[in-house]
Amino acid sequence: MSKNEFICDCNIIHQDIVNSTLSKMAEEDVFNKLAEFFKILGDTTRTKILFALDQNEMCVCDIANVLGMSKSSISHQLGTLRRSSIVKCKKKGKEVYYMLDDEHVKQLFEVGMEHIEHKK
Repeated sequence: MSKNEFICDCNIIHQDIVNSTLSKMAEEDVFNKLAEFFKILGDTTRTKILFALDQNEMCVCDIANVLGMSKSSISHQLGTLRRSSIVKCKKKGKEVYYMLDDEHVKQLFEVGMEHIEHKK
């Protein structure tokens, strides 16, 4: 396989395709927010937390127990996920339970896991 095999050698611009894509292009701010969203998901501890919360609503103590980490470090990561609207929480008495923020986050996480499992 040559080094240049994946480089387009033609000088033809398919203007209809270019125009169609440009007409659908989101604002720069949207791409910045999307990149930030994926950057936040790009941390192993946070993905483990998301896996746990994809299974069950959990309190900080339970997540810390599952991951073998301190409550403090889990709380810190949950704060990042909460500020990014990836997880949310609800209070039951003195306990605070965390869950994935919505069905979009759940689907995104599960599709990502499915993709990784499929590529094994």
